[in-house]
Amino acid sequence: MMSSESVLPLPENPIIVGFGGVGVDFLAVVPSFPKPDSKIRTTEFTVQGGGNNGNTMTCAARLGLKPRIISKVSNDGPGKTMLEELEAEGVDTSFFVVSKEGTSPFSYIIVDNQSKTRTCIFTPGYPEMVPQDLSRANLLSALDGARVVYFDARMPDNALVIAQEAFHQNISILIDAERPREGLNDLLSLADYVVCSEKFPQAWTEASSIPRALVSIILRLPRLKFAIVTLGKDGCIMLEKCVDDEGSHIEEMDVDSCFVSLTTRKEDSTAMPTCIPSPVTKLRAEGIEESVCGRLYYGTSEKIPPSELVDTTGAGDAFVGAVLYCSCQL
Repeated sequence: MMSSESVLPLPENPIIVGFGGVGVDFLAVVPSFPKPDSKIRTTEFTVQGGGNNGNTMTCAARLGLKPRIISKVSNDGPGKTMLEELEAEGVDTSFFVVSKEGTSPFSYIIVDNQSKTRTCIFTPGYPEMVPQDLSRANLLSALDGARVVYFDARMPDNALVIAQEAFHQNISILIDAERPREGLNDLLSLADYVVCSEKFPQAWTEASSIPRALVSIILRLPRLKFAIVTLGKDGCIMLEKCVDDEGSHIEEMDVDSCFVSLTTRKEDSTAMPTCIPSPVTKLRAEGIEESVCGRLYYGTSEKIPPSELVDTTGAGDAFVGAVLYCSCQL
């Protein structure tokens, strides 16, 4: 649906590494979300691989990248199924830790066909992964030649060991920040890129709006090149940090006003996604003393007819997979 000229070419070395959660998803589609103490029937039921890390690396593989996954499963039926599915998608699973005993992670997912929403009920695997599960030799082998390392911020002790090694090797780091978690701040301090859920920026910064929160995030994490906030059906917002080569000659603008001006340029008649950028601007936010020299982007989402919407499970992970693809060009 996009012309071949608009698609970024594959990088010469498209290896990426993903660390985080994988699991089996039991997806039950129901006419509407069940009321307490009720019994209902599914209209559709499927079992498939999932987890933020697994979904994101699958998307990356389908886009042509060469992803490697570091994670842990058990030597049970679900664990074997996950590995087989990932390998079939072109994901390198040779760096998985496979426990001889225990259970692999899984999720029950209720898909509400009326509201087009999903509710996830996650059960972690056992035994959990610990830093000792991944030898230094395997870690170095996994990172060899990688352009970007992705983290979904789970298993923070393990994640920090991997992130610190990636940082020392000057490998770019992308963090998927769904919500505040234990150890997330340490990971964010090493990040080059961050993709946030809609609720994370304000929860993490206590800012009164998402655009103000983006300014705060960029100021608090000086290594960041950009931060993105996903907004579901409303698209996304991105703040890219730019170098101030013109000194005081760059226009200064309130970040909330800048975002509003971008939304007014949206063409409601266009069904396909569009990206609306601001000029390079010194963006200030009420209550924050410093400003950020950068460019604000408003990305719209594709307008999909309600009759074609099935399930939003993994939509955010696919978005991050596309961001990883683009990050390999930077």
